[in-house]
Amino acid sequence: MATRQLGRSIVLQSLYEWDFYGKKANLEKIISRNLDEFGPGMDEPDFARNLAKLVVEHMEEIDVTITKTAPEWPLAQISVIDRNVLRIGLTELLFANREEVPPKVAINEAIELAKNYGGPNSGKFINGVLGTIYREIGEPMKEHQKKDHDHNDDKNDDKT
Repeated sequence: MATRQLGRSIVLQSLYEWDFYGKKANLEKIISRNLDEFGPGMDEPDFARNLAKLVVEHMEEIDVTITKTAPEWPLAQISVIDRNVLRIGLTELLFANREEVPPKVAINEAIELAKNYGGPNSGKFINGVLGTIYREIGEPMKEHQKKDHDHNDDKNDDKT
């Protein structure tokens, strides 16, 4: 398993435990324990710590976004796994460095987490919610990719 993929899994496990205990446990201690247990010698342990920190910093905004995007699924009725997969995916989609984690990678990684840890329909649910948000925010990076493509076309025109 790739290092960042493992990091996301550890963040999911940690957020699950933290959420399960009503967010009263010390999340940093939970993450450290899970990194020691499930990711000994991991190349980028700070990736997991930073991701978890970003999730917590933006949780209120993320939860509002989930509620608006999936109004037929009140946050309390979304399974703990799916809720936290959405939080991780939205954190990477909306608040992470897009050069480091492109939006489509954030969505695909969240879908994989859902498929691995959630229920039989979790992947589809996560894909639907994150895909809707991705389109609503204007498909970031798509314009950047178009500019790169147009720029390369200009270079090719110069060669002819």
